[in-house]
Amino acid sequence: MRNSYIPIPVKVSKIISETEDKTLRTYDIAFCNEKDEENFNYLPGQFCELSILGKGEAPFGIASSPTERDFLKFTVNRAGSVTTEIHYLQEGEEIGLRGPFGNYYPVEKFKGENIVIISGGFAFTTLRSLAVYLRHPQNRGDYKNITIIYGARTPDLMLYKDELSEWEKQDDVKLYLTIDKPVDGWDKMVGFVPTVTEKIAPSPEKTWVVVCGPPIMIKFTLPVLSKLGFPAERIYTSLERRMKCGIGKCGRCNIGSKYVCLDGPVFSYAELLELPEAF
Repeated sequence: MRNSYIPIPVKVSKIISETEDKTLRTYDIAFCNEKDEENFNYLPGQFCELSILGKGEAPFGIASSPTERDFLKFTVNRAGSVTTEIHYLQEGEEIGLRGPFGNYYPVEKFKGENIVIISGGFAFTTLRSLAVYLRHPQNRGDYKNITIIYGARTPDLMLYKDELSEWEKQDDVKLYLTIDKPVDGWDKMVGFVPTVTEKIAPSPEKTWVVVCGPPIMIKFTLPVLSKLGFPAERIYTSLERRMKCGIGKCGRCNIGSKYVCLDGPVFSYAELLELPEAF
């Protein structure tokens, strides 16, 4: 069994700047050893620790789907010392990776029913993983209607813009994009994610919801879903912002009796109602 304390050697194969100011960058990561790639199995919602020798490590949700082979995708917001060092990386450089850690969105439970994906800003990473997984030809027939509601403060802060443009053209998904305030040239929806969700009013009948975004967005979106008739047991969210060491040793991710690294980061709303200060 692989030692979860020891990073796997990986290298940066591709870098994409998601925003004009380059504070958000997406990295495609390739395994240095074929055996490591063969042994690495994950599902949407899980995360990894990326490390740079002598600088430290930090947790990031996996943005790629298990259906995408030969690489792992991570989107990194430049916000601290480790993320700054990651932003200094160039294609071809080697770093370390530990994982996958945590649980995942219950894709088996979703089979045969409708799915609504709701996200805001930078938190779209693991939901991209989920959307790509659900829409893959090998999986798409297992699920009914897929609705995606994705919002950001401005158009520039939306992730994976080229992919979103392609998804808008497809008939196997309903995609609603929104920004907080009107911007010249923006011809899609305008409004905060909770307000837009209430306006779209997805039906709760045989439907599961996955929500991931800034804590304030989640806080105000969950009551909207309850108002629309979604039971707490059918709403899932991720507390990935609370992830720390990945293995439950540092004690910095606990909420009540739960450790986000071990018991999460994916929880149902029903579970969170039993936990203090989840958001």
